Amino acid sequence: VAASEVVFVLGRNGVGKSTLMKLVMGFLSPAAGHLHFRGSDIAGLLPYQRAAAGIAYAPQERVVFDDLTVAENLTLMRPTRALTPFEPYFAAFPRLKERLGQHAGTLSGGETKLLSLTRALAENHALVLLDEPTEGVQFEHVMTMARLIAEQKQRGVGFLIVEQNLTLVEAIADRLMVLDHGDVVLQDAAAAVSRDQIISHLTV
Repeated sequence: VAASEVVFVLGRNGVGKSTLMKLVMGFLSPAAGHLHFRGSDIAGLLPYQRAAAGIAYAPQERVVFDDLTVAENLTLMRPTRALTPFEPYFAAFPRLKERLGQHAGTLSGGETKLLSLTRALAENHALVLLDEPTEGVQFEHVMTMARLIAEQKQRGVGFLIVEQNLTLVEAIADRLMVLDHGDVVLQDAAAAVSRDQIISHLTV
C-alpha cells in the first residue's frame, strides 16, 4: 500500500481477509515471510507499537468499548480529552456528537462502525486498516465514508480496506485484490477489473 493509495481486499467469508488485517496489526504472528512498513520490518512489534509507528486499525468485531461513553471511546488514548480534532467527523456524522455522553454499547451496529471509523481516521496515521467498515451502515453514511477516505488519501494517507460493499469499492479503490483460502487469486488496478469479475470470485 503506497501513500495516497486505497487498496481493497475482497473475498468470500472465511478466506482470510480479517486474518490478514490482524497479521498486519500484530494480533497474529506470521508463520513465514516479512512485514515491512516505512522501510522497516515490523513483524516483531506488538500492536500498540505498530500504532505508535503510524498504523490505525478499525476491526470488524469488538469495534468499541461498550462501557465507555462515545466521548471516552474517542479520547481514550489521546493526550487530552479535547474533542476539537473530531469536529470534522461530527459534521459528517452528527449522530455521534448527539451521543457523546451515551455508552457506546447502547449504539446501533451501524453507529458503532461510524464511531470506530472516526476514531481511526482522527489518529492521522500514515496507514489506516479498515475491516468491513460499512457493515450495518446506512447508504448515505457509506457515501460520507467514501468522501472522508478520499480526503485523507489526498493528504497522503494509505488505506487497506476489507469490504463487501462494491459501491464503496467502485467509488474510491485504486487497487484491489481478491483472496481465496489465503491466496491472492486476482490483483490489479481497480479500473482494470469489472464488477462481474469481482462477483465471479465472491459467489463461486
